[in-house]
Amino acid sequence: MSSAQGVPGGSALPSREPPRGKRKRRKMAAERQVAGSGAGSRGGGSGGGSSAAGPEENKENEKPKAGGLGDGLGLEILQIIKESQQQHGLRHGDFQRYRGYCSRRLRRLRKTLNFKMGNRHKFTGKKVTEEVLSDNRYLLLLLMDAERAWSYAMQLKQEANTEPRKRFHLLARLRKAVKHAEELERLCESNQVDAKTKLEAQAYTAYLTGMVRFEHQEWKAAMEAFNKCKTIYEKLASAFTEEQAVLYNQRVEEISPNIRYCAYNIGDQSAISELMQMRLRSGGTEGLLAEKLEALITQTRAKQAATMSEVEWRGRTVPVKIDKVRIFLLGLADTEAAIAQAEDEETKEHLFESLLSECRDAIQAVREELKPDQKQRDHSAEADSGKVTNIQYLHSYLTYIKLSTAIKRNESMAKALQKALLQQQQPDEDGKRTPRPQDLIRLYDIILQNLADLPQLPGLEEDKSFLKEIGIKVLVYKAYRCFFIAQSYVLVKKWSEALVLYDRVLKYASEVQAQAGTNKNSLKELPDVQELITQVNAEKYSLQAAAILDSDDAQEIESPSQVKDGKPLSERFETFCLDPSLVSKQASLVHFPPEFQPIPCKPLFFDLALNHVTFPPLEDKVEQKAKSGLTGYIKGIFGFRS
Repeated sequence: MSSAQGVPGGSALPSREPPRGKRKRRKMAAERQVAGSGAGSRGGGSGGGSSAAGPEENKENEKPKAGGLGDGLGLEILQIIKESQQQHGLRHGDFQRYRGYCSRRLRRLRKTLNFKMGNRHKFTGKKVTEEVLSDNRYLLLLLMDAERAWSYAMQLKQEANTEPRKRFHLLARLRKAVKHAEELERLCESNQVDAKTKLEAQAYTAYLTGMVRFEHQEWKAAMEAFNKCKTIYEKLASAFTEEQAVLYNQRVEEISPNIRYCAYNIGDQSAISELMQMRLRSGGTEGLLAEKLEALITQTRAKQAATMSEVEWRGRTVPVKIDKVRIFLLGLADTEAAIAQAEDEETKEHLFESLLSECRDAIQAVREELKPDQKQRDHSAEADSGKVTNIQYLHSYLTYIKLSTAIKRNESMAKALQKALLQQQQPDEDGKRTPRPQDLIRLYDIILQNLADLPQLPGLEEDKSFLKEIGIKVLVYKAYRCFFIAQSYVLVKKWSEALVLYDRVLKYASEVQAQAGTNKNSLKELPDVQELITQVNAEKYSLQAAAILDSDDAQEIESPSQVKDGKPLSERFETFCLDPSLVSKQASLVHFPPEFQPIPCKPLFFDLALNHVTFPPLEDKVEQKAKSGLTGYIKGIFGFRS
């Protein structure tokens, strides 16, 4: 009955012990909880799992560097987030990987600071306040919270292209990132935090706020937030050395297109031209503004294309009715201007590739229109005078633009290789090989192939001035190609071949000058032929000197100790002389094949005793042999043999 005590209703329940496995698991859980509370009371926060942390984890758990202005807690906010982003996925645009890194780092920081949100059974929310702000890693906690929310928002932005409903989640995560950034800014207002960290926290909050307003298309509020962020970073950049100011200036450059885009949407029409120039100078945009800026530029060009109806080329006006071709022709001048203003070769190469891609798309659009037009021409009965149609001439014009752009791109690459070749750079430690003349020969081969395709365009077969221009260009690039072939022969010390090729270069150059005549404008856009002639003359003199020195090395004056009479080594063991041929593949050791020497002949033997020898008689044997002839055979048959 004792088991019924304390049970409501007085009903007796049988006492039942839990199984042995459950008791064991409960005991282990209790021991772990006691061990965890004991570790927490010591303040170290390094439980059993922390001993297995790798070197990277231990490094991250160390105190970050202080801000550097005044005494107090400090945090290099922009430097920390930039390094983390570059090392954990954002170099390749992998926001999911960066979000996972932020989550893991948050867990490690909370464990190190013993600032856990409850245990595995119950969540207990904690906020970082000024009372617990004894370490700058508490500021890092809030920064990682904001970065995790921001990276999740950027991941959702990539996925929202195919799933529009994710845009709502995107906006929610951006607002969460702003909330964490505002908490960080509020915490940095404490007297314990230095001035630089306060400014960086304000700039970081303004940047995230501007992104949220940008996504909500609240252009005025977004521009104010971005301007505030830009101002703070510019002040910070001016207050420190150039090395420290690099990060701040990079962030200012990232924000500037967003500010101009907001200004355009507010009503500043001059901002669109600046945005296009920014896009072209940088070789394309990335990040939050990329898609919107591309759409804006396409929309602006489409509006301008509505007023464009025709294009003139080589004295003939052609109507343009295809929208894609109109948009391409309108952006052609801007892209060419951006290529001319590009500072580095990488940006130039990107712009050339973008222009060629757009040109190929425009040519494809014209080809689709050209097919039905060609069928109509085939079925039409009227005899045309040989003049191509407008759509065919437009196709020739676009093909000319494509081939000319390819020639300019290869020429730009050739100039960069020529500079590197003249500097004669040594191979780097990372294994990069130095440029060779063979690389330039390949580029000039491609240029000559493109030039050979130009006279075959429909509508240009009878254009004599065009054919003359192409002929001059072919001679110029042939001269440069021949020059670098000669350079490649010089490297392998084939002096006579190189000298002949240099003479061929001078011949091409003289033909160019003779055909150009007084019209020097035709040579304005081509490589300088006069400079090539000067360089070839200098190379010829150096080539002749190198050939003479090389022949002197081959026929060097022999000292008395090196004089030898042509005898092999086996015949001059008693005489010492320096003979370099002994260590070569043609060492003279013995005469081979050996010379003929006189030797005694083999003796002849004559048998003189044979003349004095008397042989025994053989008559009896001869007679017996005669009896055993036919008579002996007959006797044997009849049995008369004795």
